[in-house]
Amino acid sequence: MKLNSANINVMVKACRKASKPLIRDFGEVEKLQVSLKGPGDFVTNCDKKVEKILINELQIARPNYSILSEEIGEINNDSACKWIIDPIDGTANFLHGIPHFAISIALKTKEEIVSGLIFDPIKNEMFYAEKNNGAYFNNQRIRVSKKKNLNECLFATGGKDEINNNLNIRKSGSAALDMAYVGAGRYDGYFQKNLNIWDIAAGIIIIKESGG
Repeated sequence: MKLNSANINVMVKACRKASKPLIRDFGEVEKLQVSLKGPGDFVTNCDKKVEKILINELQIARPNYSILSEEIGEINNDSACKWIIDPIDGTANFLHGIPHFAISIALKTKEEIVSGLIFDPIKNEMFYAEKNNGAYFNNQRIRVSKKKNLNECLFATGGKDEINNNLNIRKSGSAALDMAYVGAGRYDGYFQKNLNIWDIAAGIIIIKESGG
């Protein structure tokens, strides 16, 4: 089963292109961990490089759409449609050579998120969804967990929130992947304070369309 959508195809193409230098750069991060300067500036440049490729690809495909991205802010055009981009969600993981981060793109139309894609380039795992068309993981339909007993559930969170010690909790360092995992039934739930829209936009539609 596959979701055939023009906008999803645009997002897939942009993510695939942006992921190539990202994967290459990730291979260099580990070497920089032992240097005196550290990988901070290198990772910032990676973020900007990925963002530039994403924006370029999205603008070629949809020149009238506006863009909101974590690094550059807003590009306002006349269209009621807006791409919402997080070039590297899980930057701290990337910075420390931990292979758990994602590219996140969502499309907002008339104040509603109508499609979204979260791509983990290291594991080659792609989660995506479109309004009224379901949610998918690598072309397979996904559903949220149906567990009812909290003791059997596994939850994800992030930041510095105080958490309930009676729950099984994970902190992975990537809000986008946490939400994608909820959509795929890997996690049973996710909660976190003080997030930006680009952290969660794609995850919102993926969870909604997977029954959450």
